[in-house]
Amino acid sequence: MGEVAATRERIVESAMRLFAVRGFERSSLADIAAAAEARGGSVYHFFRTKRELLEAVLETYLGALVPHIFEPAFARTADPIEQIFAVLADYRERVRTTEFTYRCPIGRLALEVAGEDPGARVLIDRNFAAWRDAVRGCLERAKTRFRPGTDFDALSAFVLTVMEGAVMQCVAEASIEPFDASIAQLRLFITSQLRKTKRS
Repeated sequence: MGEVAATRERIVESAMRLFAVRGFERSSLADIAAAAEARGGSVYHFFRTKRELLEAVLETYLGALVPHIFEPAFARTADPIEQIFAVLADYRERVRTTEFTYRCPIGRLALEVAGEDPGARVLIDRNFAAWRDAVRGCLERAKTRFRPGTDFDALSAFVLTVMEGAVMQCVAEASIEPFDASIAQLRLFITSQLRKTKRS
């Protein structure tokens, strides 16, 4: 990677960190340049506005979703249903190890900017759609275990909703208990959608 490309990557990575911690509005381009150890002019060389940088951040999240979020979790188990819970376990660990300051970065940006920026909203929606698609892939691989007519689109959206809501409640309560309770209920619900097996 050349120096120019490396500088751009540092700027995007620094923006990702600051947007996740401070939010979009409270993160200035000067703050991002300082965090990236880049000159202020370097930011404007790559991004004319903070909105352009936001789009680069969202595109980076989209590209990293499968290799950084799903593949490591999937590698720990071959069972497609347990792969979903492995992903959720990784979110739990992020919440716990950051002492309840972690927020889903896409969820945070959705609340902050999606209603005001149509371009960002489209990219945020694509990120959420990719997350749901990865979960839906797990459900599809386990489809013979589910009752006929199970709506995998709705179920994958429900998994995302549970995860986002659980993370927010953990931050509000400074406790991992809301996450554990929510995921336990999600497991009970998914189990209720499985075919009943005959007992010998």
